[in-house]
Amino acid sequence: MSKAKALTLVGLLAAVEVVLTLTPLGFVPLGVTKATTIHIPVILGAVLLGPAAGAVLGGVFGVLSVLTNTFQPTVTSFVFTPFYALTPDFSGNGWSLVVAIVPRILIGVVSAYVFRVLARFSKSRSAALIGAGIVGSLTNTILVMGGVYLFFGESYAAAKGIAFSALFDVIMGVIGINGVLEAIVAAILTLALGRPLVKAFSRLS
Repeated sequence: MSKAKALTLVGLLAAVEVVLTLTPLGFVPLGVTKATTIHIPVILGAVLLGPAAGAVLGGVFGVLSVLTNTFQPTVTSFVFTPFYALTPDFSGNGWSLVVAIVPRILIGVVSAYVFRVLARFSKSRSAALIGAGIVGSLTNTILVMGGVYLFFGESYAAAKGIAFSALFDVIMGVIGINGVLEAIVAAILTLALGRPLVKAFSRLS
């Protein structure tokens, strides 16, 4: 595929990320929780174009997260943006950018390599797409929540109104419930959207 076509696809997928961020389409209701779909374009871009494009799209996701938490803040937005402070004790800093952006970049990198490895050894595009969706989604959840615990543990717990001693269990619960549900949704959407896209782009390459 030519660089122009690749750049066009990256631009289109980035635009989809913006739409998902600004509309309810970015979240799938699952009973008492919601699963984000904003990382799906990152995973698809990584599958179609490789780790570099995946990293760029992940970076877009991260920047959108910073902007959303800056201009539409919630009680815990300080962990995702250095430009918001709930109180002097609950304020963002440089680590906020790490939490918001680095895991999202790694979604694209990890998804691309998982897809390549599984496609090579399983010889099944479907299995590779499902694997990329699951691992890419879990990369996001585990690294974001891990970063929150590592860099903002005490202030995050206080903002949530829980004891710091209970925070680890709470975060593991988020990973075990939201993270798993989001991984399942990501697997389904990556497979459903990825199969026709992979076929189409294999003809263009």
